[in-house]
Amino acid sequence: MTFYYGETNVFILNAYAQGVSTIDSAASFIQTYGLFILMIAVLYFSMIRPQMKRQKEHRKMLATMIRGDEVLTSSGMIGKISRIGEVYVGIELYEGVEVTIQKSSVSTILPKGTIKSL
Repeated sequence: MTFYYGETNVFILNAYAQGVSTIDSAASFIQTYGLFILMIAVLYFSMIRPQMKRQKEHRKMLATMIRGDEVLTSSGMIGKISRIGEVYVGIELYEGVEVTIQKSSVSTILPKGTIKSL
């Protein structure tokens, strides 16, 4: 909009667009999205991929558990596996004291003889 005060142009609002070349648009795309793509790649290789690797190792450990293994649970209990089910595991903490926990809460299989050394 242009307002005239007498014969004088008060506001100059004429804007002329400049043409954008294809080289400038490609560089602009890299500058705009390059940092975003780089951040996603860093997050994937520093956080997501190692976590997936730990989950895979944990599933493998749970699949190889056998009766008599000494285990450490995520709650800190140490015991010997007395029975294994599809979802639950029975752990004998002391002689005659057995608890049932979810299989996924077993965090580590300990070396044989760990319980006796405690």
